[in-house]
Amino acid sequence: MQLLGVRKVYGSGDHTVTALNRVSVGFPTGTFTAIMGPSGSGKSTLLHCAAGLDRPTEGQIFVADKDVGAMDEGERTILRREHIGFVFQAFNLVASLTAAQNVELPLRFAGRRVDRTDVLEALAEVGLGERSGHRPSELSGGQQQRVALARALITRPDVLFADEPTGALDTSTSREVLTLLRRLVDDKNQTTIMVTHDPVAASYADVVVFLKDGQLADRVALKPVDPSNPALIAAQMARLEA
Repeated sequence: MQLLGVRKVYGSGDHTVTALNRVSVGFPTGTFTAIMGPSGSGKSTLLHCAAGLDRPTEGQIFVADKDVGAMDEGERTILRREHIGFVFQAFNLVASLTAAQNVELPLRFAGRRVDRTDVLEALAEVGLGERSGHRPSELSGGQQQRVALARALITRPDVLFADEPTGALDTSTSREVLTLLRRLVDDKNQTTIMVTHDPVAASYADVVVFLKDGQLADRVALKPVDPSNPALIAAQMARLEA
């Protein structure tokens, strides 16, 4: 996946705000990238444009060799269904559906055949093989996030986007979810892009991309899950916020 000279401008005339200013950055296949930066730096805008949720004002965004920025809304919807997975802080599970039924949703929306075996395997992959019949209210926060992860992965996406995936979880549960994300990258070659404000969460990534004022401020390669990573990341964030 790659962004080339991406700009995103909101508003018009004297009320324009440049959320992204000619950002060029690549996300190699099978890597885990964390995106960080001060409030208002453009993190969420980058994620929304990269994932096809919003169209850039200028520039090109390539996912699965397709230029997302050149697509209309219908084409972007198809791209999201077929090539992109999402995990959000709020889980976004349907309360009336079981874990298995929640995982099935992307397939049903895409008009694809639902294979019960694939659904159960997806839940087993995130450690919830025995909870397929449970509804969200019967699951812990960490278990709900793992259901959301299984739902995102059921279509075998080219890129998995995670927006503050551990923001609503306690420390221990966050570690479980991050370890799972890390394992999916290492074992399944799952390209993963995560927006986070947490240096500990970012420490599980291969690379941290730092944004400031809508521009690429730094890019730091990590040794995944190295104990020194959080301090290194926190120090860089402090420099950006100074």
